[in-house]
Amino acid sequence: MSSEKNLNPRLGLLPQLIFGSRWLQLPLYLGLILAQAVYVYQFWTELVHLIEAAFGHQEALVTLVKSIGYKAAAIKDASGAVIGYEPIAKLNETIIMLVVLGLIDVVMISNLLIMVIVGGYETFVSRMNLDGHPDQPEWLSHVNASVLKVKLATAIIGISSIHLLKTFINADNYSEKTLMWQTLIHIAFLLSAMAIAMTDRLLGHAKDAQH
Repeated sequence: MSSEKNLNPRLGLLPQLIFGSRWLQLPLYLGLILAQAVYVYQFWTELVHLIEAAFGHQEALVTLVKSIGYKAAAIKDASGAVIGYEPIAKLNETIIMLVVLGLIDVVMISNLLIMVIVGGYETFVSRMNLDGHPDQPEWLSHVNASVLKVKLATAIIGISSIHLLKTFINADNYSEKTLMWQTLIHIAFLLSAMAIAMTDRLLGHAKDAQH
């Protein structure tokens, strides 16, 4: 009988209140699910515009061009000043590539949201009891706060890489200062992820040494 009490200790009123406060995070995760739905809508809107533009729909093409910030070749006067841009009559490879990279970006951010929603709920709120479920994510079986931080940092690097690639493809429409800062920020993300992974590894070795 005493062993059962040790396995299931009764909490006092204040500890119950403090421990139960974790459920205040539930609305946050529900809000992230709504954000996920917005990203799904954004993905399909961009995809429909791309398909319409591929079939010659001019209005869809204009919408795509505005959304990716693409500009055609500049028109310059005799002094070399830019006075306008050549009209874009149809899809070209650069526009398609930028739109597709944008779609990939949405998917990667959506994956990041799933990691935060599922991993965060499992770690900080309540167990989901997914053991044995055929669709259980492989990483969820050993997820904890440290693993979640490393995976989130890795996902952010992937998203930053997509943004940087989009910028380089469309480099003519960005200043050298913008290109430099985006590259430096990406390097900062990379170094931060490496530092988080290294710290997690050192802490893991320290725990193993204690055992």
